[in-house]
Amino acid sequence: MSSEDYRESLRSYRPRVFVNGSAVTCVADDAALAPGIAAVGVTYDFARKSEYEPLMTARQGTSDKIVNRMLHINTHPDDLLAKLEAVRLVCRESGCAQRYLTHDALNAIFQSTNRTDSEHGSDYHQRFLAYLHDVQDRDLTLGVAMTDAKGERAKRPSQQANPDVYVHITERRTDGIVLRGTKAIVTGAPYVHEFLVMPGRAMAQEDADFAVCCAVPVDAPGITIVARPAGRPGEAAARFSARYGQSTGVVMFEDVFVPWERVFLAGEAEAAGHLVTTYASHHRHSCIGARAGFGDLLIGAGVLMAGANGLDPDRHGHIRDALVDLIKIVEGFYACGVAASVYGAKDSSGTVSPEPVFANIGKLLLATQIYDMHRLAHHVSGGLIVALPTPEEDHNPETAASLAAVLSARPGVPASQRLEVARLIEDLTASYQGGWYSVISLHGGGSPEAMKREIWRSYPVEEKSAFVERLIARGVADDGRKVSKQPGRCCAVGCQIPETTEKSIEGENSTGCHGS
Repeated sequence: MSSEDYRESLRSYRPRVFVNGSAVTCVADDAALAPGIAAVGVTYDFARKSEYEPLMTARQGTSDKIVNRMLHINTHPDDLLAKLEAVRLVCRESGCAQRYLTHDALNAIFQSTNRTDSEHGSDYHQRFLAYLHDVQDRDLTLGVAMTDAKGERAKRPSQQANPDVYVHITERRTDGIVLRGTKAIVTGAPYVHEFLVMPGRAMAQEDADFAVCCAVPVDAPGITIVARPAGRPGEAAARFSARYGQSTGVVMFEDVFVPWERVFLAGEAEAAGHLVTTYASHHRHSCIGARAGFGDLLIGAGVLMAGANGLDPDRHGHIRDALVDLIKIVEGFYACGVAASVYGAKDSSGTVSPEPVFANIGKLLLATQIYDMHRLAHHVSGGLIVALPTPEEDHNPETAASLAAVLSARPGVPASQRLEVARLIEDLTASYQGGWYSVISLHGGGSPEAMKREIWRSYPVEEKSAFVERLIARGVADDGRKVSKQPGRCCAVGCQIPETTEKSIEGENSTGCHGS
C-alpha cells in the first residue's frame, strides 16, 4: 500500500475511539489523529521508493513473497541490520514512525509459538503462520497491546483487587476465548488495523488466565479506545509535530470474543516470560534505530540554527564541542544496535534475535541520555527557541517588518528562516511534544530498571569472575609463583617469603611477598 491506501483502508474499520473527551466519527478524517496517520504512512511510501526499496522491503522465507520490512521475520543478522537502518530512516523523516512495533511483536510471537508448541504439543505456530501471511499480504499495521494498567504494582495479576487492570481470559468456549481487562499504553491505537494482545510480564501458574496472546481487530465488539491527539495538529508553532506525531491510547476490553484461529497463547503461564523477554530484545533494538533517527533531526536542526545565528562550528569551539557531544551520544547508542545485529543469534524457529546485552545497553543509553540530547540542542541553538514571538506575529502588519529587521542574525539568512528553524527545535525539545519524546524514550520499551535487569541476567558475569579467579590463582605473570595476599593462595597466612635460594632472593630483590 501507499500512505494514501493505508489512510483509506482505515475507513473500512469502525473503532470506538474517544479523543479529548469526544467520540471520533472517522479515524481517517479526524484532524487530531492526522499527524499519527501521516507518520505511519512514511513506512508505506518509503517501501515504494526505488532508492529505499532494498532497505524497506524483504523476502519472507516462509512464503517467498516480498513484504514490507516492518512485517518481515528476520532469518539472518543482515536482516537485523537492515531493520535497524530502516527504522532510523523512517524516524528521521517522521520523528517516530511507530510501525516498527508491528515488526517486533510479529518476530517475538513467531519465536514464542514455535517454542510453546515444542513444549506443549499445541498448534499455536501454524495458526500464527497463517495469520502472519495474511497480515503481510494485506500490508497491515498492528498495534501492540502489551502494557497492562497493572493496578497495585507490588502484587501479581491474580492478586489484584480488580482483575480488569490486566487483560485476562474470562471464558474458554469451543469456538474461542473471551477477554476482559485494560491495556494502558498502546502506541497508535486509534489508527491501526488490529491489536496484537500480548502478556506484559512473566506469569506464575496462578496467573494462567492472564497469559494470553491473540490478534483482535481494532473495531471488535467490546473494545473502547481512549486516546490522546497525535502530535500538535493545528498549532501554528508546531513546525514538525503538526505534520507528524503519535497517539497513544488506553484500550479497554469488555467481553471481547476471539476465535481460536487468532489465539497464540492461552494459559501456558511459563511461556509468557519467554514471549515478553523476546519481544523486549526486538523492540529495544528497534528503539535504538528510532531514537537515532530523532537524533539526526536534532543534529541537523542544531547545525542550521547555529548557522542562522551567525556561528560557524569550525571557528567557534563551544558550538563544535556541543555538536560533537550530541553526535557521540547518538552514534554511541546506535553502535550498540549495530553490535546487537552483528551478534544476533538464530533460535529453533529459524528467527534471528538481537544480542540482548548490546540491545539493552543501547536502549539504556538512549533512555538516560535523551535529556542530554535535548540540552545539547538547546546549547547550540540559543535562547531564542523559547523566546521568539508566536507565528501569528509573522503576519501582523503592525510588527512584522520591525521584527524581521531585528531578528535576522546572519546576512543572507532572512529572519523568517531563522525563526522557522528555532520553532522546529522548540517543537522537538521544549514543547509538550518535546517532553513526550523524553518520557517515551525513557519508559518506552520498558523502564531503565527493566534494561538493567536484563543486562545483568544476560551478561556472562560468572565467566568474567572465573577468569579473574584463575588469573589470581596462577599469578599475573604466570611464572609459577603465586603472588596473591589472600590466605590459602600464596601461603597459609597470606604473606610469607616463598621458599627459594639465597642467590635467587638477592637477584630478584623483591618477590611481591616480602614485607613485614
